[in-house]
Amino acid sequence: MATEALRPRVMTGGEAVAEAMRQIDPDVVPVYPITPQTPMIQGFAKFAVEGRAHGEIVNVESEHSAMSAAIGSALAGARTITATSSQGLALMAEVVYIAASMRAPVVMALGNRALSGPINIHCDHSDSMLVRDSGAIQLFAENAQEAYDLMVMAPRIAEHPDVLLPVLVCQDGFTITHSAEPVVLLEDGDVRAFVGEYRIPNPLLDLDRATTQGPFAMPDYYFELRHQQVAAIRAGLDAFDILAEEFAELSGRRYRAIEPYALGDAEHAIVCLGSTGGTVKDVVDELREQGERVGLLEIRSFRPFPHERVRAALQPLHAVSVLDRSDSIGASPPLAAETAAALYGLDLELGSHVYGLGGRDLHPEDIRRQDDRRQHRDPGGRRQCDRLPGGRDDTLPDHGLERPVAARRVRERGRGCERRRERLPRAREARRAAAGRPDRLRRPRR
Repeated sequence: MATEALRPRVMTGGEAVAEAMRQIDPDVVPVYPITPQTPMIQGFAKFAVEGRAHGEIVNVESEHSAMSAAIGSALAGARTITATSSQGLALMAEVVYIAASMRAPVVMALGNRALSGPINIHCDHSDSMLVRDSGAIQLFAENAQEAYDLMVMAPRIAEHPDVLLPVLVCQDGFTITHSAEPVVLLEDGDVRAFVGEYRIPNPLLDLDRATTQGPFAMPDYYFELRHQQVAAIRAGLDAFDILAEEFAELSGRRYRAIEPYALGDAEHAIVCLGSTGGTVKDVVDELREQGERVGLLEIRSFRPFPHERVRAALQPLHAVSVLDRSDSIGASPPLAAETAAALYGLDLELGSHVYGLGGRDLHPEDIRRQDDRRQHRDPGGRRQCDRLPGGRDDTLPDHGLERPVAARRVRERGRGCERRRERLPRAREARRAAAGRPDRLRRPRR
């Protein structure tokens, strides 16, 4: 039975994750600070000081050490949560692979941020994509409410006896981690009852059943051990479905591995991850008011990727456009590649678009423009691939970056688009021209 609805509280995505951690009350939290992950652990540390959380916070010297400590505590029999972003995950990547191979059910809150270089503290999904083949589950939130809900669900998914893998709860850096919006929290007791007691089949400290952990594997066993990881992450989809139903009964909020929006009669669909889904929903509503049959397929579970479900959802359509907030240099972008694999052999048009790298805003007009361009094909059947300013042409039609400068900036968050003050890209040059000064100083020749 669902609990009585609580009054929404305004908080950021980072604060919402900290609240979820407080309610879960993990035994061990090994961490190293990095922007934009910081408010998650800062908030949890405050709860610990106030006596509202009781886990052991382990301040380590690096993210590599954080995940190493997390593996040890999780396998010893302690529920473990950590958090990181960007270069922190890059340093941690080696050990994330080991956590998955050792079947350590560590939960990680990830504030998605661009990888260096050049150094950048703003959002894209390149950090998540760095570890997409590690064997860890990756769930993407659209807003702060989803970040909270997925964080509450994550321990149950990670600790499911058929899974026993790390789970990354991903939220867009700054766009969600530092943006405040209404969030409905569950009762503390309901969350603790939902997550239950921490159980793993072979804890290291069970002296009555001694086990070997992290062994060296020769060729006659390595293949089998890797195959077990494949089976475990595939089981993650079923575990997600089961726990999502249980969570829906508790909260009234239902989640699926893929979230279709206005796909029932659509001819063209947009596929995306994360907070971009909120912006796309607004554009879909506008285009439908104009009579265009457009829909959205938002991917909640990037790992494991639900290929069969994506294929079933998009098969009736005429065209699909995939929006990637990361790139795979020298190859197809990650989400586009997975979607293409899911749709292999179908008679539909597939387009790939890279956007938002390093935190660049995605504007509703950018999405509308891509829909307009989709409707103009060359005689050979391929989409007209006029080069976007600041973008590039690629082997896939219409695969490029959005314009580098826009006068009106709109921040994507939840269902809404929040207009910021207008910025004129050449304001400095205009002021210099009005003052009769050159645009730039030139060094005189010697």
